[in-house]
Amino acid sequence: TAAPLPDGDKGSAHLRAIFKPKGLDDRDIVALLGAHTVGKCHLARSGFDGPWTENPLEFDNTYYTEMIAKTYTAETTSKGCPQYRHEASGTMMLVSDLALLEDDAFKPYVQEFANDQSAFFSAYTKAWIKLQENGCEHILRDVL
Repeated sequence: TAAPLPDGDKGSAHLRAIFKPKGLDDRDIVALLGAHTVGKCHLARSGFDGPWTENPLEFDNTYYTEMIAKTYTAETTSKGCPQYRHEASGTMMLVSDLALLEDDAFKPYVQEFANDQSAFFSAYTKAWIKLQENGCEHILRDVL
């Protein structure tokens, strides 16, 4: 079976419940959620709607910079899913995204990655490798 992904309408405890059993720590979790810097939610597929960032085709640290800089208003999509929207830009955040700012252990990593794109890229790479190698006997990074 496929490994579960976190639910967008749940907070930090749920994120940890999904990722900690895979050997990921808080920094890894915050880094992996930074993948939301690209793409968007599709109402028909997930029940959530909209892009996280103003430039959803660029992989950078704007997920974090925009999360910190913008004020989001709670809304419910037409599919009944709770999310937050920045009115002026139309970007959105999920409950699970904003949980990163509300959790005292996650927030310093959000701030670090907002201030240092290279730190985000490095942390994301390490976390992605951990996630991909989860459950593997022969670890590729040890061979390289």
